[in-house]
Amino acid sequence: MPIEKIWVLAEHADGGPSSTTLELLTEARSMGTTVEAVAWGPATSELAGTFGDYGASTVYDVGDIGDALPGVSVAAAAAALITSGNAPDVFLLPATFDGRDIAGRLSARLDIPVLTNVVGLAVDGDTVLSQHANFGGTQVATARFTGGRPWLFVVRPKTFAAEPAGSGPAQVQAAAVPSDLGALNTAKVLERHVEERTGPKLDEAAVVVAGGRGIGSADDFAMVEELAKLLNGAAGATRAIVDAGWVPFSYQVGQTGKTVKPTLYIACGISGATQHLVGMKDAKSIVAINKDQDAPIFSISDLGIVGDVHQVVPKLIEALKARG
Repeated sequence: MPIEKIWVLAEHADGGPSSTTLELLTEARSMGTTVEAVAWGPATSELAGTFGDYGASTVYDVGDIGDALPGVSVAAAAAALITSGNAPDVFLLPATFDGRDIAGRLSARLDIPVLTNVVGLAVDGDTVLSQHANFGGTQVATARFTGGRPWLFVVRPKTFAAEPAGSGPAQVQAAAVPSDLGALNTAKVLERHVEERTGPKLDEAAVVVAGGRGIGSADDFAMVEELAKLLNGAAGATRAIVDAGWVPFSYQVGQTGKTVKPTLYIACGISGATQHLVGMKDAKSIVAINKDQDAPIFSISDLGIVGDVHQVVPKLIEALKARG
């Protein structure tokens, strides 16, 4: 039985589908004949053109759920669609807070398993093989479902590249939320915090300059941010200096932080723990600056500079400023 219909859980960000949503829609096109999305929010119909451009023929709109957490309503609406006979073969969900919550609730409602932490997918005849990074990305396991469909996969961001298909707008169909949710749907969002930043978002930047404990102190992180700004990039950090309180968690790159896939990644004073490498190893070009010539970061670097970051980075900043 071939893979025909693929669903993608579509999240919104900055007035449009999130970057991970577009990545999953792109991958879904290569896996099945029909691609559809499940979305929620007050303006889903306004995004029909973008959804269609990335391959979705239909968007099931759960609607405006207000200040409620999306997990309960979206999982219930998706489960109702599936049990009514409109089930997909595969359902791809992003490994975000909401994506994981919805996947877990949907798994419980339908009494079906879910595969998480997916870093690769491949159609093999009538099945789908998924890859899962383990031990900080040093080992990759391959898995497949043996039970009935739909198959639920929770996929890490930046696993695939987003590419438009040039299709027409998707059709938008209402996806009703069951009315019997009761006490399950009482949790509300009381306050939202918008991250303050200048320049591109860390997980979408073409250039990322990241600092590790080797930069010395919280005050020295300023040179990392200055270099990033001069390159029109974003500043990142290792978990060690986030835990030390030098920078906020929003800067963290790695297994428990953000996954980035920039054109250029500059690692300043980063030794290269596997937990960090798993979040940036797929950058197109990696430049490492470290005074320890045996630092693991050099094993994945395209260019390595053995030297003190306090001497190298200021020289780079000086050179960039001289170029205007």
